[in-house]
Amino acid sequence: MHRILIVEDDRALCRGVALALQNGEDELRTCHSMAAARGLLEGVDLVILDVNLEDGSGLELLPEIKRASAAPVILLTANDLETDVVTGLELGADDYITKPFSLMILRARVNAQLRRQARCGSVAAGPFLLDFDSMVFTKAGVPLELSRTEQRLLRVLVEARGRTVGRSALLERVWPDGAACVEENALSVTVRRLRAKLEDDPSQPRYIKTVYGLGYVWAGG
Repeated sequence: MHRILIVEDDRALCRGVALALQNGEDELRTCHSMAAARGLLEGVDLVILDVNLEDGSGLELLPEIKRASAAPVILLTANDLETDVVTGLELGADDYITKPFSLMILRARVNAQLRRQARCGSVAAGPFLLDFDSMVFTKAGVPLELSRTEQRLLRVLVEARGRTVGRSALLERVWPDGAACVEENALSVTVRRLRAKLEDDPSQPRYIKTVYGLGYVWAGG
């Protein structure tokens, strides 16, 4: 399942885009202003962003999105504003579509961006870009240094995002060659070290949360 945010002030067009992308699996979030978009960024996998919004320019919001999330951004712009396209790409937009546009083409562009992420073996989760194949990890563009054990733990949690993973299952998957010989305290220690690298405040974690008596859950989108 992917979470897609559509930021478009034309309500009819916004509904049309949402209907075109609806497939019964993905979660579609819609809003019409910069202010509303800021509250919907957490956990998104892709953003469709209009340049002209009710309370400002999407070009002003674009750098904020890139700081808050690793999700690709597809920019929507009027077809005679080439400067918007150039500025948007320079600010970090991953693609753009000029208005008026075909909803079929938009759907193809969205799917292409999502496939590109999958081929790269990378996961966009909140402010994190996690590439487990190349072992490159960043938070808001800042590199993170993770041990192999921390990488395995993070991968299990992120792949199950939103679902609790039990301690015994984590022990088996993080230490597949010797889970029976690993002290259960090793898991708590690894979680603590990973939180220290990922969380803004490890004492009040936002991303790796404890489900008492059961295990842990990735809650960061």
